[in-house]
Amino acid sequence: MAKLTKNQKEARAKIEKDKLYSIDEASALVKEITNTKFDASVDLAVRLGVDPRKANQMVRGVVTLPHGTGKDVKVLALVTPDKEAEATAAGADFVGLDEYLDKIKSGWTDVDVIITMPSVMGKLGPLGRVLGPRGLMPNPKTGTVTMDVAKAVTEVKAGKIDFKVDKTGIVHAAIGKASFSADKIAGNAKELLDTLNKLKPTASKGVYMKSIFMSSTMSPSVQLDPKTV
Repeated sequence: MAKLTKNQKEARAKIEKDKLYSIDEASALVKEITNTKFDASVDLAVRLGVDPRKANQMVRGVVTLPHGTGKDVKVLALVTPDKEAEATAAGADFVGLDEYLDKIKSGWTDVDVIITMPSVMGKLGPLGRVLGPRGLMPNPKTGTVTMDVAKAVTEVKAGKIDFKVDKTGIVHAAIGKASFSADKIAGNAKELLDTLNKLKPTASKGVYMKSIFMSSTMSPSVQLDPKTV
């Protein structure tokens, strides 16, 4: 087992054992125990009382974080020529169609989000093996397959993220940066948790939010009290 550094020991010492923190307390504490030289991401991990193997208990959705993600999201708009100006004006980093499809076929995936139109999805089907594992395949459910390309690009740039429960029943999401104020981290966390609550499947029985942990890229985790959500 690797030895803890001095900073890691100090960080762990500030977390009270067995205490469940409120969102506001956790947000302030995560900032306090983050000592990275870079601007670390702040993440939430939420264990849900669902069985993702059952279609009626799948939890997936989108949320626009009120204070953004703190990340410069690179957007590729795969659109027909009549939509290129619209996508460019909205702030898409890459705009086009066939030339980018060819680049993706060659292995290029240097983007964070791909937005496209329903009429283009047929061309993206063969690229599923490349885009799927990287979480880049556009999906109507997340608003990345739409005729309102400008709106979709603007929302993603403003802090819209999509999330999906994994096979172990956990939702992982980045909700900001350690440089954010504690209030902004808490605001983003509350927005995500409120959205998850609204998406509770009717087939889910018992406790829905079993545990919630907040951490930054290299910090220990702080456990939140699900009852305060």
